[in-house]
Amino acid sequence: MSEALTDLAANFGVLPTFVDQTGTRRDTTPETARALLAAMGHRLDTGAEAQDLARHMAAHAQALPRWQVCTLGKRIALPIPEDADWIVRREDGRSHEGRGPRLPQLPMGRHVLHMGHERTTLLVAPARLPLPPRLWGMMVPLTGLRPATRGGIGDYADLEQLAQGLGPLGAAFLGINPVHAGFGSDPSGFSPYTPSHRRRLSTLNIAVSETQAGGGPLIDFATGIPARLSALEDAFDRFTRTADQTEFDAYLDREGGHLHSFATHQALSERHGAYWNHWPADLRDPASTATVRAAEDLAPRLRFHSWLQWIAENQLVQAAQAARDAGLALGLYLDLAVGTHPHGAETWEDRTSFAFGATLGAPPDAFSRDGQNWNLAPFNPQALIDGNFAALAETLRRQFRIAGMLRIDHILGFDRAFWVPGDAPGAYVQMPLDAMLAVVRIEAARTGAVVVGEDLGNIPDGLQKALAQSGILGCRLTMFEQTGRKTPRFRSPRAYPQASIASFSTHDLPTWDGWRQGHEIALRHDLGSIDADAAQGTHDWRRQEVAAFDRDTARLSDTPPEDVDGMHEHLGLSASRVVALQIENVLRIREQPNLPGTTQEYPNWRQRLPAGPDALLKDPRLARAAAVMKRHGR
Repeated sequence: MSEALTDLAANFGVLPTFVDQTGTRRDTTPETARALLAAMGHRLDTGAEAQDLARHMAAHAQALPRWQVCTLGKRIALPIPEDADWIVRREDGRSHEGRGPRLPQLPMGRHVLHMGHERTTLLVAPARLPLPPRLWGMMVPLTGLRPATRGGIGDYADLEQLAQGLGPLGAAFLGINPVHAGFGSDPSGFSPYTPSHRRRLSTLNIAVSETQAGGGPLIDFATGIPARLSALEDAFDRFTRTADQTEFDAYLDREGGHLHSFATHQALSERHGAYWNHWPADLRDPASTATVRAAEDLAPRLRFHSWLQWIAENQLVQAAQAARDAGLALGLYLDLAVGTHPHGAETWEDRTSFAFGATLGAPPDAFSRDGQNWNLAPFNPQALIDGNFAALAETLRRQFRIAGMLRIDHILGFDRAFWVPGDAPGAYVQMPLDAMLAVVRIEAARTGAVVVGEDLGNIPDGLQKALAQSGILGCRLTMFEQTGRKTPRFRSPRAYPQASIASFSTHDLPTWDGWRQGHEIALRHDLGSIDADAAQGTHDWRRQEVAAFDRDTARLSDTPPEDVDGMHEHLGLSASRVVALQIENVLRIREQPNLPGTTQEYPNWRQRLPAGPDALLKDPRLARAAAVMKRHGR
């Protein structure tokens, strides 16, 4: 790369080199650097353009840092000259004026200091979130809470019913996959981790009276989503004709322009398709004259989509409160997706916070020789800083309105995010880690929530230490907690860090029975992802892993290690403050909810549980799992 391009890429956080999960060192190519800078809004086709941007940046450089993390209750130190005037505009709207380096003590929040043309975001945060006591909870797939005998799609009422029953069993939380707003006009693309808008809720899971005649073993979103929508249309019609609108109108006033923008997107997507990059050009801009006129013409549909958000929020809030009333100390455990669809409602409404022309992914590993492309829009770090981290704060705040515990998917992206441009290899972009963790602490502290960071994969040096120092729980998966390279051996669960949540696996990994049988290995061979030799070698290693687990667990408990109760004993013994049990393991289900790297080849997110909330709560296997947790002081 030219010197100007190299310096610019570094200034914007593009890392010059990285080591992937296969141990291979990879250099960022000039083509990749240019593509990632273009995704941040700086297209540089020539060396002269790179030099012009470098000169512009030098001319607008400031002496103050662009952001500063400040510990709540401690004096703020910034390199402000003695004779310099400044003003601090607080998050609550109040202001402080002064001169020199001494700043006032500020409350927790995001505040902005102005000194001449310079500006610094002051992130006043608690130094650390408190760790929760020893507890446990259950993870379930919300959409799959409807058995085949009942049919349809699991809803927020099913969630509430299950939460109420888990309380007496001693659980502290009920966890689900993301419930962000999705793409109702494209049922074929359903995935909870590819949302349309993370600050809005899924209407797919609203509880409503609907006619169901049973269903197959798999959820059919192509029929289930239209059926749910039709029932909601009828419910809205009854609401409009017969119900008092006062509370709903008050909700519209509170939510204001952001809800109006979201509802406009939803109404336009019904007419022009799910993804706004395929819309007529004059409707791709939410502020265009054509969009404003379309919103006026579609006013009844905007009101309908706004009502759906009102109902979804009320039902989730009700479920969370019912969970706490039933004894679940943390209520609902929600999940924040790592990114948003590049052409969904979130990027249509907020065009400045995201990078366009590159998507999130992962570097090459043993299963993906060319790396992964998740087709998710990343936060643009420069825009995030310029916006005083408001986009991140509001996204988190929306989750904490409901969640007593929140999982941040792929929190590795808070340190460095792997961006994949359309026409060049991927590379890492450095993110403002300390600032983003401070925003998490601010928003979590406001509601007393517990935060989990999914720290699995190609972990940057120092990230797990930073998470622990922030009081953010890391993830410890029993299937990965191994020592030894030639012969597998499992780490004692008593050696897990306290600041962690322990589980056997995740929705993206084999279940207990699937792992023991090597089911996902056979699947990947059948799908052509791995050849016969690789499959045989992986099966051989898996048999050694299973034998090692059984042997090591037998030393810790009298329960037969091959039994799922033995695995639960293993988790219960762990030093981790939190344990998450997976309903698929309790029920001895072999198939995992999601097989990464597949779309139509595997029924991702479509598998039903064999029973609904009533039957699940009466299942003796659930009672046994709860008894194991209680025996270990959870």
